[in-house]
Amino acid sequence: MEISKLPQKAIAFLKETHQELRRVTWPTRQEAIKHTLIIVGVTLGVSAFLGGLDFLFAWLLDKFVI
Repeated sequence: MEISKLPQKAIAFLKETHQELRRVTWPTRQEAIKHTLIIVGVTLGVSAFLGGLDFLFAWLLDKFVI
C-alpha cells in the first residue's frame, strides 16, 4: 500500500463506517436497561456458583488431603 493513498483510504473507511452506523437498529432505553440487568444478574449467578465450587473444593481438600 502506498503512503500517498492512505488519506483517501482513511476517508473512504470513515464514510463507509458512517453509512453502516446509520443502518444499525439501536435498542431503546428500556431494552438496554433490561439487557444490562440480565447480564449483571447472570454474571452474579455464575460468580456465586463458581465461588461456591471454589469454597467446596477448598474445604474438601482441607478435610481429606491435608
